Amino acid sequence: MRYAARIAYDGSGFSGWQRQKGIMGETLQESLERALCLLNKSETPVVAAGRTDGGVHAMGQVVSFDTTAEWEPSKLRSAIDANLPHSISVLSVARVPETFSARHSALWREYVYFIWKGPGCPPQIRPFVWRNSLPWDDMAVRDVCRSLKGRHNFSAFCRKNDRPENTIRTIMNAGFSRKGPLYRIRVRGKSFLTNMMRIILGSVDLAVSGKRDVSWFESLLEGGTRCEAGPTAPASGLFLWKVGYDPSPGVNLEGNASYKI
Repeated sequence: MRYAARIAYDGSGFSGWQRQKGIMGETLQESLERALCLLNKSETPVVAAGRTDGGVHAMGQVVSFDTTAEWEPSKLRSAIDANLPHSISVLSVARVPETFSARHSALWREYVYFIWKGPGCPPQIRPFVWRNSLPWDDMAVRDVCRSLKGRHNFSAFCRKNDRPENTIRTIMNAGFSRKGPLYRIRVRGKSFLTNMMRIILGSVDLAVSGKRDVSWFESLLEGGTRCEAGPTAPASGLFLWKVGYDPSPGVNLEGNASYKI
């Protein structure tokens, strides 16, 4: 039986999503697979829509996995949740077709990055924002977001050791909003390169704070090397916000109601 789950997590204490040899510290994949192993009585691999880096958070990560027995989705959600650390929460579970893959069936991923510009930061949100006191030109931020939309060469926005041969990516939408000192940049695309969002934010910071300009940022979208772009922004402000599917994986076992993962 295949299921999909939408999960949220505080990534602060984890070494990223993906289980890998040689990584120090716990990964999110290990925590989730351990919880599923207890329920499934066997190793249970989990596929994720996005392989978030160490320290990156999620509000709408989607995972898929198989179980040996059939579960009522709400009971499976509760059972998994009970065996996870408090920094990970299962928000919903749905039965899905055997062909469904949280990663390969995804049409897009949306990331949101939060920046705090105030002189002091409330402790309740401090772990989840980039505390950046440099003044930003709001109009320049909007111009940068507009320039991100479309198909570009993001070779300058990828960690050097992880850059693939093809660095062309399409950004479907990018936007900026703020409420007082809390700034938010939202970017939606089909796929992303390693560290791409964080390098974009580090470059945005230079372009809109007066250290560089918007035309410099736009030139980076034509290709280039990692050293030409800005620094990598902290992981603390980045969230995998939501993942898009069509159709959405979400008919419950009774078949009399549907809901989105």
